[in-house]
Amino acid sequence: MQIFRNISTKLVALALIVVGLVSSGCIFMRGGYSFSGASIPEAAKTFSVAYFPNNAPMVSPTLSTMLTEALRDKFLRQTKLQMVDEDGDFAFEGEITGYSSTTASVSSDNYAQLNRLTITVRVEFTNKIDPNASFSQTFSQFADYDSQQLLTDIQSDLDQEIVDQIVTDIFMASAANW
Repeated sequence: MQIFRNISTKLVALALIVVGLVSSGCIFMRGGYSFSGASIPEAAKTFSVAYFPNNAPMVSPTLSTMLTEALRDKFLRQTKLQMVDEDGDFAFEGEITGYSSTTASVSSDNYAQLNRLTITVRVEFTNKIDPNASFSQTFSQFADYDSQQLLTDIQSDLDQEIVDQIVTDIFMASAANW
């Protein structure tokens, strides 16, 4: 009985050591690193994000800055890449091409119940380490809101929610190869 307790104690201790090493970053995956789903080549050291202008027919005044900063913050927080002003190993540029509010759902008496705010962004991603991973792609996300609310009253919160979704999509497409 004592032998089994010693073995169990040793297995638990070994498991805790392995978990500690993995979570502290002492064990790296071959070819990349991350606990955020990213698979970034070890040769990549820098990234750059150019300002994303808002060229949509309908414009939210703070959206360009919000999107640009959110993409920069995502790479700073979830990778070991250093941000540079331009010409990074991972380089992003693009524009906001769509910003619209439409009816998402109608009641039985033909009144709008939900509206949908949609944001569309065109992204040019250049991967200098692996040019085959570069892409030009459009990303679009939306959030629904009660039609009784004025868009101007909730616009900032909705913009942030949608930008977070788009930035995650861009991150996964560029850094996780999904």
